[in-house]
Amino acid sequence: MKRRRILLGSAATLVALVLPARAQNPAVDPAVASIRAFYEVLLETMKQADKLGVRGRYDKLAPVIRSTYDLAAMTRLAIGPDWTTIPPEQQTALVDGFARRTIATYASRFDGWSGQSFDVDPEVETRNTGRLVRTKLIRPPEFPITLNYLMRGSGDTWKIVDVYLAGTISELASQRTEFAAILKKEGAAALIESLHQQIDKLMRKA
Repeated sequence: MKRRRILLGSAATLVALVLPARAQNPAVDPAVASIRAFYEVLLETMKQADKLGVRGRYDKLAPVIRSTYDLAAMTRLAIGPDWTTIPPEQQTALVDGFARRTIATYASRFDGWSGQSFDVDPEVETRNTGRLVRTKLIRPPEFPITLNYLMRGSGDTWKIVDVYLAGTISELASQRTEFAAILKKEGAAALIESLHQQIDKLMRKA
């Protein structure tokens, strides 16, 4: 009996030690984990910006952006109902152009590091079938920039389908306005060419 009490006491002590540790380290939401992984690569790229150059930054960011963003879905959403009227080969070209412009935008904008960091809120907000991940770009001594991500997925796989600049301004909505104007006036071929021109400009500007 004495031995049994000792064993039970040891087990209780072990449980008491383990449970608080688990409580302090709850499982990270997969949508949050995806954004944190993306930011790790982005921050590393910013710190190596001068050494990499714009082409090096593009190449370093391309894999993580393609795995973090649902670029095909974003292209369809940005174009809207007209998507179904566009021939398959032009749809493919539009997704490719949209993806490369997204990567080029990051490679051009994040061209250096001067103490910036990223803060990711571990709590997500459920929005219909998606999740909203709130983040901030910390850039002392200036005010932080709020960047929130709407993500869709299931299980451990969640991808970005929209970015809210300043917390509320939908990047996809502004792109939809831009795309609609070109499609209405000149058609899909003109939109593809416009994306290519923007990519070239971003890479030259950087």
